[in-house]
Amino acid sequence: MGAGLKLFITEHLSYIIFQVFLVLFILMLYWLEGFRNFETALYSIVMSIILIVSFLTIRYMLRRRYLKKIVELPKQMEDALQKNAKTMEYYHTEEYIHELYRLYQYEVQALYARQERQYKFTNQWIHQMKTPVAVLDLLLQEEDLDKRSVQEEVERLKRGLEMVLMNARLENFQEDLQVEQVNLKQLLTSTINENKRLFITNRVFPEVKMEEDTIVMSDSKWLKFVIMQFITNAVKYTFEENKKIIVEVIKEKDGAVLCVADQGIGIPKSDLSRVTKPFFTGENGRKTGESTGMGLYIAQEICTKLGHELIIESEVGVGTTVKIIFQH
Repeated sequence: MGAGLKLFITEHLSYIIFQVFLVLFILMLYWLEGFRNFETALYSIVMSIILIVSFLTIRYMLRRRYLKKIVELPKQMEDALQKNAKTMEYYHTEEYIHELYRLYQYEVQALYARQERQYKFTNQWIHQMKTPVAVLDLLLQEEDLDKRSVQEEVERLKRGLEMVLMNARLENFQEDLQVEQVNLKQLLTSTINENKRLFITNRVFPEVKMEEDTIVMSDSKWLKFVIMQFITNAVKYTFEENKKIIVEVIKEKDGAVLCVADQGIGIPKSDLSRVTKPFFTGENGRKTGESTGMGLYIAQEICTKLGHELIIESEVGVGTTVKIIFQH
């Protein structure tokens, strides 16, 4: 007996028992009513068996290919896409399996994309971190150690470590999220003070425009990283000295807008729509040779998860303005 037939009989065993019980029950009623012809009773039983067997045989023939499919272990995932159902019940079962297969493929592709992105980012990040490490190695070989230069390279390493750490945490964003009332003035002041050495080294100066404290609902840690990324980019792509980085908060009826504007080289129009794509460096990234192409991508992902809108405006030779729109 084949595995498919065995499964079919097992599946319909309760049905067979019920039909036998039903025939015997009807015969018993006729017997109690006085109809006690043995030949008629035997004929009824034989005909009932023939009808039941015929019905089950036809039913099995319609389900044979499907039953064979589900009792045999699949050799590859594509085996789930076979279509063998002949009845509505099994047809819907196959549709369910096909949908599960589609969801599985989607999750596998998403996982593969995340792993590939993480692998590529890690490789680029390690390549970038070689530069400050090499510079530190050279500085340590000098007799008169330039502490200022050492501090600059250490800061570069810190910023690099912060980015790779945030990228890793982004995969489990919800577990690390803490929405609270954030005072933008305090957050901006703290962020600018932490980047004081960056401004001094590049001779670019911050200017904060904020009349009063502005409170928004956000996650202070993630938001601080985003602002830090904007400031770092603004300084990095401002090649002329004595330029300003203008940080401004504009209050609106339904929220607030945080603007970080630089007077740097600007972003070409051809690159502007792609700067938030992962690993996109564009013309400016190739000029500095220090871009992983992940900073603005991570910033965009964080803003999206926090429910903030990110807008980037730029003009070549004039500068770039990055806006975060907070809504109540």
